[in-house]
Amino acid sequence: MREQSNSFKRPEKDILFSRAIKAGKRLYYIDVKQSSRGEMYLALTESKKIVSGDPEMPQVNYEKHKLFVYPEDFEKFTNSLADAIKYIYEQQGQVPQRPEEPRDIQIEGLEF
Repeated sequence: MREQSNSFKRPEKDILFSRAIKAGKRLYYIDVKQSSRGEMYLALTESKKIVSGDPEMPQVNYEKHKLFVYPEDFEKFTNSLADAIKYIYEQQGQVPQRPEEPRDIQIEGLEF
């Protein structure tokens, strides 16, 4: 991913691994970062493009939401995520995947 170098924003912590997932108007980032103490954790980010203002001179902003998941919580987090996805599929069926986005990861059973 990228490092922020302008003086108004703090540089990103060390990113050791990153995946970007394009999903319509949203981008999802799954990053493995390292704390100053050398401990790794997941940083999940949703970035959504927001266009506003005059159509001839639109103002573009990005709304970001971040979630940090630490190793001691990985098992509970992934089990709960898999349960939530399974519930959705049971209630409304599987949603067709976007053709431009091949499915890389199978959540059930955590077989990557």
